[in-house]
Amino acid sequence: MSTDAEMEVYGPAAIYLRKPERERIEAQTAPFDAKTAFFVVEPAEMYLKGKLVKREGGKATVDTDCGKTLTVKEDDIHPRNPPKFDKLEDMAMMTHLNEPCVLYNLKERYASWMIYTYSGLFCVVVNPYKWLPVYDAQVVEGYKGKKRIEAPPHIFSISDNAYQFMLTDRENQSVLITGESGAGKTVNTKRVIQYFAIIAIATSKKAEQSAGKIKGSLEDQIIAANPLLEAYGNAKTIRNDNSSRFGKFIRIHFGTAGKLASADIETYLLEKSRVTFQLSAERSYHIFYQLMTGHKPELLDGLLITTNPYDYHMISQGEITVKSINDVEEFIATDTAIDILGFTNDEKFGIYKLTGAVMHHGNMKFKQKQREEQAEPDGNEVADKIAYLLGLNSADMLKCLCYPRVKVGNEMVTKGQTVPQVSNSVSALCKSIYEKMFLWMVIRINEMLDTKQARQYYIGVLDIAGFEIFDYNSLEQLCINFTNEKLQQFFNHHMFVLEQEEYKKEGIEWEFIDFGMDLAACIELIEKPMGIFSILEEECMFPKASDTTFKNKLHDQHLGKTKAFEKPKPGKGKAEAHFSLVHYAGTVDYNITGWLEKNKDPLNDSVVQLYQKASNKLLALLYASHFAADEAAAGKKGAKKKGGSFQTVSCLFRENLGKLMTNLRSTHPHFVRCLIPNETKTPGLMENFLVIHQLRCNGVLEGIRICRKGFPSRILYGDFKQRYKVLNASVIPEGQFIDNKKCAEKLLGSIDVDHTQYKFGHTKVFFKAGLLGTLEELRDDKLAKLVTMTQALARGFVMRKVFQEMLLRRESILTVQYNIRSFMNKKELEEKMVSLLQEKNDLQLQVASEGDNLTDAEERCEGLIKSKIQLEAKLKETSERLEDEEEMNAELTAKKRKLEDECSELKKDIDDLELTLAKVEKEKHATENKVKNLTEEMSSQDESIAKLTKEKKALQESHQQTLDDLQAEEDKVNTLTKAKTKLEQQVDDLEGSLEQEKKLRMDLERTKRKLEGDLKLSQESVMDLENDKQQSDEKIKKRDFEVSQLLSKIEDEQSLAAQLQKKIKELQARIEELEEEIEAERAARAKVEKQRADLSRELEEISERLEEAGGATASQIEMNKKREAEFQKLRRDLEESTLQHEATASSLRKKQADSVAELGEQIDNLQRVKQKLEKEKSEYKMEIDDLSSNMEAVAKSKG
Repeated sequence: MSTDAEMEVYGPAAIYLRKPERERIEAQTAPFDAKTAFFVVEPAEMYLKGKLVKREGGKATVDTDCGKTLTVKEDDIHPRNPPKFDKLEDMAMMTHLNEPCVLYNLKERYASWMIYTYSGLFCVVVNPYKWLPVYDAQVVEGYKGKKRIEAPPHIFSISDNAYQFMLTDRENQSVLITGESGAGKTVNTKRVIQYFAIIAIATSKKAEQSAGKIKGSLEDQIIAANPLLEAYGNAKTIRNDNSSRFGKFIRIHFGTAGKLASADIETYLLEKSRVTFQLSAERSYHIFYQLMTGHKPELLDGLLITTNPYDYHMISQGEITVKSINDVEEFIATDTAIDILGFTNDEKFGIYKLTGAVMHHGNMKFKQKQREEQAEPDGNEVADKIAYLLGLNSADMLKCLCYPRVKVGNEMVTKGQTVPQVSNSVSALCKSIYEKMFLWMVIRINEMLDTKQARQYYIGVLDIAGFEIFDYNSLEQLCINFTNEKLQQFFNHHMFVLEQEEYKKEGIEWEFIDFGMDLAACIELIEKPMGIFSILEEECMFPKASDTTFKNKLHDQHLGKTKAFEKPKPGKGKAEAHFSLVHYAGTVDYNITGWLEKNKDPLNDSVVQLYQKASNKLLALLYASHFAADEAAAGKKGAKKKGGSFQTVSCLFRENLGKLMTNLRSTHPHFVRCLIPNETKTPGLMENFLVIHQLRCNGVLEGIRICRKGFPSRILYGDFKQRYKVLNASVIPEGQFIDNKKCAEKLLGSIDVDHTQYKFGHTKVFFKAGLLGTLEELRDDKLAKLVTMTQALARGFVMRKVFQEMLLRRESILTVQYNIRSFMNKKELEEKMVSLLQEKNDLQLQVASEGDNLTDAEERCEGLIKSKIQLEAKLKETSERLEDEEEMNAELTAKKRKLEDECSELKKDIDDLELTLAKVEKEKHATENKVKNLTEEMSSQDESIAKLTKEKKALQESHQQTLDDLQAEEDKVNTLTKAKTKLEQQVDDLEGSLEQEKKLRMDLERTKRKLEGDLKLSQESVMDLENDKQQSDEKIKKRDFEVSQLLSKIEDEQSLAAQLQKKIKELQARIEELEEEIEAERAARAKVEKQRADLSRELEEISERLEEAGGATASQIEMNKKREAEFQKLRRDLEESTLQHEATASSLRKKQADSVAELGEQIDNLQRVKQKLEKEKSEYKMEIDDLSSNMEAVAKSKG
């Protein structure tokens, strides 16, 4: 772990990358009881920290840190990691690997703005929703050339490791960045590209590039590709103001010296539907609003547009401005990027013209002709603008929209269109133009980024949407989820391959488990033959197929036969679903409404043919390779290969995904998972349920699951011996050499742990998840005891040494004092001899005077004796008082010691209170934020109350209008009832006609049997004639000419049969319309009757001729030979006609059955509509009653 001094290389970013030393030391010394520290499941917060109080009867009681006491099942508590694991940089190294530990580790790191965290092979990124100084040039320099374990977690570390692996292993690399919309995928993708552009910049550059082609260096072009792709591929969503609505795989190629050589981009799943529809809180693609800023007035004139987005319905269904985006600045960046990438001026203006034309398409209006369902244009002004921008004739364009030509059989037929059909066609064309233009821009960017320099390896960066589970999931979600399922399978397989190689290398006994197979059931259900995509593509080939037939086929094929396919569970408030798939991230309910149309993605081929001939060169180029669906189908029969436009969306998606997976399998992957911390874009706030849902969806928890099944922790034998020898040093003999592996075996064998939880390799010892944490706890306990013992011994030794020094010091002081006193006494003696003689004389004089004073002294002595007796009495009294004071002093000393003990306990309590106070302060800040939010909500509620008051008045005013609408609805119900009666009558009529068809069929069968009897008689006659044929062999040569004539007649009959087949195909094409079917039916029936009569007459003539031939002469026999050949031909014709009649009759019967079924469905639909209207009627009545009661209540309250 880096010291604070080593972290200075990262500058101001250091505090956002790694814990400071002081915090790490405090965490290591913090008190912790592993037996009582747990996380507990709690409905509101998901998980809470707490202290285990007791376990009994399969239940556990936990006191949470926030003051609650919870009693839950034992499965609902999870052990916590020691404090030294707080804010851990790699979560795979945790003692306990479980959901709450992962969640709280991310939460605590996010609270400190450490947004990057490792989880095994993953790098997890949490969106900070604010700017952090962690991407500066100083940070880039700090990560250059450092291994993953040498630097804090960061996207730059992932990038640099990929770069170093590429150089050392000489293998292609990939960085897979996934996550939900708004999680920060695009930003991190930019940072990866930024890092490579800085560290791998070519040192020698050409002084000048080709004039008019490349306007910037390769590094500039790689970076400039982002603004252009974001303008046309990014939009505002509910979660993200700059959400990428497509996936991309950017390959950055490097030369032999590791310098940038070129780049290319592949895109996936562009959200075309956003061009024509947006939710109220979202916006269409940025480019539309950039063009309308007016920054380039000449563009407004050239594109015939205004600066008001509300003038264009297609791009103003949601919001039109975004606070965090300056459209003028973004447009400048987009326009500059186009120039840097080397687009010509014609290409640039062509792109803008097509974009403007798409905007105008939304303003086209159509109306219904009087007394017809046919649509016609409602004004030509918008069409003229579109035609001008696209280089078309407006009249031709409108004619092709309203009267497209379709191929029926081998002929082109003009087909009428209703207003909804024309509107759908316009929307489909808009989406097609935008998508093709986007894909063309990607191709052109790749051409510009291809510098033709020598390139050896590449690093691919995948930016793609993560797993999606919405209330309403459609085909788009299935594609995205299938992609993530494949990527997760790829990750599982890759992760286990690395583990398998390690185990094999170390000689670990391990049963092979391919975790990639865990996902095989769902993947095969989607992509294998007779899977969901296969059935979808098969249904798209049948004209009569519908969502219902598709659903029925799915259920028949898979329901009850595979665990991954389930019937959706109904629930209140849930969107309708038709089937459920069990993905690794959870069960997803899918709705198949409109999947067939989405998958076929049909276009108006008549308009497309106009596009191919347009004077706008870019538009003509985009559609140059487009084939109509029928042409593509014909090409498929001839070349057995699908045409470009006939290829379904799902088929194209599978091909692209297959290419992507092939690319990824050829690389060494690095995984980055981006997370959204909260739905409100609030910096520093993390919502537990949201984060855990994403961790499950993006495979982080799946990776931990795999980790737990293997041996995630491993240590070299030397390191293990050095670190854990303290656990039982006695098993390792001193003074003799012993192998490190044997040391580890002896150590672990002597410790009371589960011996099935570890394995010995050649160079390392491997541990199951959690065991290493147990060893760490044992080591901490042992070290604590040893440190305590060492401290006691050290303190005793130090104090004894101090005491000895004190004794020596005392003896030295006494010696010095004695010597000083002796010296002073000797010096003063000589001085005192002189003074003593003088004092003697003085004393003699004083003795004389003292004699006089002695008498007085004796008198005073008697007084003093009396005073002494009194003082002795007082002394005794004082001694007694002193003894009492000493007793009190002893009691006070005892009390003092007791108070000191209490004081130390109070100090501990104060420390605990200070920790609690810090936690309370954090909770206080959180509460203040909540109070602030609640205050804002109260203000919004006040506004809502005012708004509701206004709405109440409006409801009172509209009460009468509601009554009128109710009466109108009742009239509609009556009208529908009459329509139902009319349709029932039509059904009865059709049933009658069906009976007639059955009778006709019976007549045809009787006629067929009669003809077969006649044929048998004829065949018997022919056998008689066969005997005569032997006599006529000599005359065969003479009849060759006659045979050739008969062959020519046969060819004529075959051409007639081909014409009849053509007419039959035309009749089958017209079956789709009921009136045409009836007419075709009658015509076919008349034709059959006529042919039957003709055949009957011919058969009678043949019979007569055969009877005459029975008694004829030799010349007549020769004539019979000729007739015999004619008879054989007629017999074949009769058989072919009979087969044709039977096929025609069966098709008519099938057509009739289909018509009856469709009418039955119409009746059912009408009945459902009637029931819905009756339900709405009752609801309206209830609302009217409620409004009436409310009005009465208001009137009473006012009164």
